[in-house]
Amino acid sequence: MRTKKRTFQRVKVCRFCSDPEQPTIDYKDVKVIRSFVTERGKIIPRRIYGTCATHQRQVCEAIKRARQIALLPYAGTTQR
Repeated sequence: MRTKKRTFQRVKVCRFCSDPEQPTIDYKDVKVIRSFVTERGKIIPRRIYGTCATHQRQVCEAIKRARQIALLPYAGTTQR
């Protein structure tokens, strides 16, 4: 008989909704946006990071705009 292994997950809360002191999402603010991108340059999905749908859309739009004007790279650095 197999027993299910229990995994405990923390409740993911959107950091923009929970903290009113958090700065707004802006494509010019690279320090805030960089935390939502992996080393390879991919956008971290909301199921992993825990942002709400509204703010995730704003984050994606800001990342794409920052890439367009070369504030963020399209692809990260790869080591071979």
